[in-house]
Amino acid sequence: MEIEKVLTVAAPAAKVWDMLLDPTVMASCVPGMKSIEVVSDVEYNAVIHVKISFISAKFKLRTRIVEQRAPEYLRAEGTGEDSSVASSLKQQSEIFLTALPDGQTELRTKVTVDVLGRLGTFGLSVMKTKADRMWEEFSQNLATRLAGGEIPGAAQVTVTRRDAAEGAPAPVAAPAAAPARPAAVASPAVPVAPAAPQAAAAPAARVNGQPASHASVSDGGWWSRLLGGRGGASGRSIHIELRRGDTALTVDWPVEEAGECAAWLRDVLK
Repeated sequence: MEIEKVLTVAAPAAKVWDMLLDPTVMASCVPGMKSIEVVSDVEYNAVIHVKISFISAKFKLRTRIVEQRAPEYLRAEGTGEDSSVASSLKQQSEIFLTALPDGQTELRTKVTVDVLGRLGTFGLSVMKTKADRMWEEFSQNLATRLAGGEIPGAAQVTVTRRDAAEGAPAPVAAPAAAPARPAAVASPAVPVAPAAPQAAAAPAARVNGQPASHASVSDGGWWSRLLGGRGGASGRSIHIELRRGDTALTVDWPVEEAGECAAWLRDVLK
């Protein structure tokens, strides 16, 4: 899946570039970031937590900067995995900085992501909705840092630098001035926007024991057949069973998130 986002910030391109290439800044700006290990000037390992509806994933990301032209362009590639939810991803991201009048800068990012495994079963609309939310949070955090402010919870993110002599990570102190080392560890849209699953035969889905179909999704009365069990603030949940070959997935979706459930189920049943 491809994602493209644009942001205008009130700072010169050189300052924005330095911020984007500082591991301590990105650690505080990227939503869900837990830790960053600086392997080299162009290699980074990171751990990022992402919650998509009822699934929480903690991806271990390995990112490498493969091309950069300061202060205008950067391209990075990376892979990640979370064995606890049987999911993996592969991504390529590009960042473009364009100087604007009055000292402002346009930041444009293009991200291509492929996600396999359990998270790959989510529909495209659900993934893009999550990506939009994370981009908004990243934009706000970056603007705050550019203005000299602090991000709540940023101090809890661990940033270390691998000791070249011993191969062991060492803490990285937060800089008081402009950053100097690259840290394009993860585009804010990367972990939250898995690609749509590869084309496959429609799963045999059952909703509270009843067969699900395109008609049951769109006939206007299907919610009454979905409600049951426990979950959410109201004590009710949407119970869904999906089967693909020998693999079965049972989902209890909170009624309060019925909109996301409907979008996901429509994509799965295509």
